[in-house]
Order: sequence, then structure tokens, then C-alpha cells
Amino acid sequence: MEPESHCDVVEVAETSNGTKMTFVELGLRAELEEACSLLKWTEPTPIQREAIPLALQGRDVIGLAETGSGKTGAFTLPMLNSLLAHPQRLFGLILTPTRELAFQISEQIEALGSSIGVKCAVIVGGIDMMSQSLMLAKKPHIVIATPGRLVDHLENTKGFNLKSLKYLVMDEADRILNMDFEQEVDKILKSIPRERRTLLFSATMTSKVQKLQRASLVNPVRVQISSKYQTVDKLLQYYVFIPLKMKDVYLVHLLNEAAGHSVMVFCSTCSGTLRTSLLLRALGISAVPLHGQMTQNKRLAALNKFKARNRGVLLATDVASRGLDIPHVDWVINYDIPTHSKDYIHRVGRTARAGRSGKAISFVTQYDVELYQRIEHLLGKKLPLYGLEESDVMSLQERVAEAQRVAKMDLRELEDKGQGGVRGGRKKKTFDDGNDDTEMSSGVRKRVRNSGSNGRKR
Repeated sequence: MEPESHCDVVEVAETSNGTKMTFVELGLRAELEEACSLLKWTEPTPIQREAIPLALQGRDVIGLAETGSGKTGAFTLPMLNSLLAHPQRLFGLILTPTRELAFQISEQIEALGSSIGVKCAVIVGGIDMMSQSLMLAKKPHIVIATPGRLVDHLENTKGFNLKSLKYLVMDEADRILNMDFEQEVDKILKSIPRERRTLLFSATMTSKVQKLQRASLVNPVRVQISSKYQTVDKLLQYYVFIPLKMKDVYLVHLLNEAAGHSVMVFCSTCSGTLRTSLLLRALGISAVPLHGQMTQNKRLAALNKFKARNRGVLLATDVASRGLDIPHVDWVINYDIPTHSKDYIHRVGRTARAGRSGKAISFVTQYDVELYQRIEHLLGKKLPLYGLEESDVMSLQERVAEAQRVAKMDLRELEDKGQGGVRGGRKKKTFDDGNDDTEMSSGVRKRVRNSGSNGRKR
């Protein structure tokens, strides 16, 4: 392997002299300036101010900036600017690690490109391959894809290729360049031209030379607006040290305290999100789960209900931790501490976005101390203890215990429905909303149980 100095990565720090800039002054065309105005982007963010001119010069860019700092605009705008200058079908490819992020980026590109006729195609798992093949046959300008499904189309969709591609973007690049997607990324890089612009963006990233070489970056510039692992100043971060068996009681207390606010609760497992959502429903708290074992339509429905504020609480696995921009999220609760410290940065970045304030609280049990200490080491600071009245928390114990019993029975019924029957001939429970995502999740249980030899999940 070559020494790191051969990578020619230049550090660019944030430069701001207090004067306002316009998008046109960055080198963008007037049509894009107008599109930014319609989205109420009044001036470029620091990452946009630094990265866009370099991308327009034809440089490969590695962009590092905290969550909620405008990274999507930093790679979308120069790509659209180049597309306007040299119109071409299948011009750009954006890779994302999650389906939800792919749809979000597509919405933003369509908003920016609505006046100039930009066409996008979202290519992710969980959606019919044939309908996606028809979209690709129309040769959209930009493809937004998860790596696994894109490889499926490159290998199996007749007539589809990316041999004329001009732009490659990897959003949440540290996740895409890790071992999970290694085979898929290698296949994609072999299928696209080496002569192209490559942009890598993330809030957290390690700059291992072999990964940069694999992405075949040419003389890249690293634009680093924040320190390597940083959260925004307006995010208030706390921890609560609690016994493992009391996590549900503390969660309900905090959600009562956060009444009227939008809250994201992160759990470590799919079954945990479903169980906890049933528990909260039994207590009359409007919650909706989002996890990787739900069908794509159910995942989008859950996310849209939360975005529209029809549900006050979103219970999610780390499938929702990266990139999702939901400005009204006020609190993030880490019900389970993430195994990887970097995931903490992404989770808490779902709040305190675009200059707003926010609050993040992490539950730490006796089994989580080491993981939590790693997070504090990553942040470079000790987080304060969140103040709680123990008597107020304990007053909820009986109600929560009853809700746990109800949730356990509901979960059994959902599992039975997934198997096509009802345990012991019990009458099926009907929830108040026939289209509720929690009940829809039951359709997944059968597939999960029988999926031992049925292909891989994307």
C-alpha cells in the first residue's frame, strides 16, 4: 500500500469573514440561485461555501461537516450546475446506505431541478425490480440508489449501464466504504468510467488510503468544516444512569415530560422498536415504529406520519440515524446505547438541525458503561446527568408494568397473524387505525422467521 502522503489530500478549514455570499458568487448558474430562493436557502452554509467552488473546478471532494449543515446541497448543486452546462441522460449517480435517505435526496433534487426539468430515479430494495427497470429505461438524469439494488440492476437489467456517467456521489460515505458494502461498491466502481468527478460526504469519516484509492479519487481536496467528531452547539446532551429493568418506566416519564414535542427514540433491534411501540400505544402515546424488517411502503408510511406530525414519537433502529432531515425533531432518546460510537453522532444529529436547538438523552445501564465511555471519549467531553425526580418516575411503575403485559400479548397476536393463524383461537385484536404501521409490521414476522436461506436483505 502506498504511504498516505501520496493521496494528496488538502485540508481546508472553514473561512468566514462575516460577509454574506450568494450562490451565484460561488459560481452557480442563476437558475439554481432561483431554485435555492424557492427553498428559502438565503445564503450558502459553510460546507457549501467551501465545497461547491472546488467541485465546479473539477476537483474530487471529501466533505466533512456536522449533521444538519447542508451537505446535500453541497454535492447536489455543483452536479446540477454541470448537468445544465452539459445536458446528458444518466449523468450522475448518488449512493446512499439507506432507502429513506435515497428518497429524501430525490425530493431535494426534484425541488431544486423542477424548473429545469431534471428527472430522477430512486433505485432501492423493497420495491419491484420491473417498475424500477422501466424507470431506468427512460434514462433519468440522476440515479439515487442503495448499493445492493443498483448492482442487481447492473447485472440483470438488460440495456442498463452507467458507462457515460460523469458524477459519482457517496452520501454517508464512511458507511458505504465500510465492509458492509465492499463487494457492491467494487462492482459499481468497475461499471462506471474512471474519468468522472467523485464527491464523498459525511459527518464522520476515516480517511484510509485504500478506500480512497478504491473510489479512484483524483487529487482530492478534503473540506473539513468541523472537528472530526462534533455535534452542534445548540444540542444539549445528557445521560441517565438506570437499572436495566426500569428502562421502560424512564422512557415513559421522559415522553410525558416531552409532551407536545416530536421525539425520536433509537432502539438497537427491530423487535425492540415493535415491542416498545406497542407498549407506548397501550399507554395512549402516539408512536410509530421504523425498522429494516418492515416493507418499504410501510417504512415510508411510518416516516411520513411522523414528518406530518400525525405521530409524536418515532421508534427506530439505526436505519433512521443517518441523513434524515426532519426539522421539527426536538428530542432524541437513545433507549439503547449504540454499539459503534460514530452512530451516536448520527443519531443525535436528527435534532438541533439548521440552527434550531434540541435535546439528546442516553439511557446507560450497568451493562453500557464501557460503550458510553467510548462515546464521551469520541466527543472529547463529559456529558451532564439529566435531572429527574425519582419519585415521579417510580409513580409510573404500575401503569408501565400493565402496559408491558398488554404489549406482550399484542406482540404474540402479531406474530400469530404473521403465521396466518391465531393462537388458541383467540379473537384477533383490532387497533383503532386499520392502516396503523404497528399492525402492518406483523406481515413481516413470517418472512423473518423463514428467511434463513432466502437471499440477503438490502
